[in-house]
Amino acid sequence: MMAGGDGFAVAGGSALHVPVLGRPAIDLLDVHGGGTYIDGTFGAGGYSRAILETPGARVIGIDRDPNAIAGGAALVAQSTGRLNLVQDRFANLDSVARSCGHDAVDGVVLDLGVSSMQLDQAERGFSFRFEGPLDMRMSGDGPSAADVVAQASERDLANIIFLLGEERHSRAVARAIVKARAAAPIATTKALADIVGATVRSRPHEIHPATRTFQALRIFVNDELGELVAALAAAERILKPDGRLIVVSFHSLEDRIVKTFLTARAKTSAGSRHAPELKAPVPTFTLLTKKPAVADEAELARNPRARSAKLRAAARTDAPVLSRNDDLDPLPRLPSLTAALRGR
Repeated sequence: MMAGGDGFAVAGGSALHVPVLGRPAIDLLDVHGGGTYIDGTFGAGGYSRAILETPGARVIGIDRDPNAIAGGAALVAQSTGRLNLVQDRFANLDSVARSCGHDAVDGVVLDLGVSSMQLDQAERGFSFRFEGPLDMRMSGDGPSAADVVAQASERDLANIIFLLGEERHSRAVARAIVKARAAAPIATTKALADIVGATVRSRPHEIHPATRTFQALRIFVNDELGELVAALAAAERILKPDGRLIVVSFHSLEDRIVKTFLTARAKTSAGSRHAPELKAPVPTFTLLTKKPAVADEAELARNPRARSAKLRAAARTDAPVLSRNDDLDPLPRLPSLTAALRGR
């Protein structure tokens, strides 16, 4: 998620966008010359540019959005070989690093959610503020939000909107969508926003009534929570001892996943007295933030979107990677995208 001000610049351009909580994130990343860092959500290049300010530091920038990769070409040219940009999902960040010739890295930074640039591009269909196709795909391929709205069952739509958007009127919204699509396809952002707006009432000072529904569909279409779980495990595999993992989230479900992962990986619990022969796993991370860092008043004044941001950070230990992930299951129970498209 990007915002304006504070000395971070857009890739190859002037200081128009900065990452939310960018300065504390870079400080916790502890960048040093000769180190290699993964910017798993390249976006407008704010983190990458800040890392490259340290002489000798190298960056592997990853983004699933081809527009972000194309927009970073100028920064690649300016970096004199210290920045590799790769179009891929950050869930694959360890394999991407190895493909770039690095078996281990000194830091991973993830800035979750959708960027301001994506929200401001009407043709991407992320925002109800602009009339555009109901798309929401970060990579531009696969089923779109319009496909989900057209084909998912009323029950699946209600669950998606409730669990991923935390919309308490999810059943009414799903019912309205199903009724409307029987009359005509819901193909644009305005069409969906109007349906939700006629169903969910809000007061003037509250968020737009379609906000939660749009958020839920975007997260579902892009499998953002599943990608996050995979990316955290990939970071554990690729980080050197004392390598830093920095995650900035904007959604309660995202933060819950990050918190659950880091708490479990940093835990030093003793074995049960009923099974003393079971040895507790050695922690693979040390927490650097006991509580999440949040934006200060100055940043909130510059950028109201920072209000929901939470930053969590940890340092990798030298313990072997934990193979067990059965204690890290905070994801809501939802159908897969493929199953949802068969659900109507």
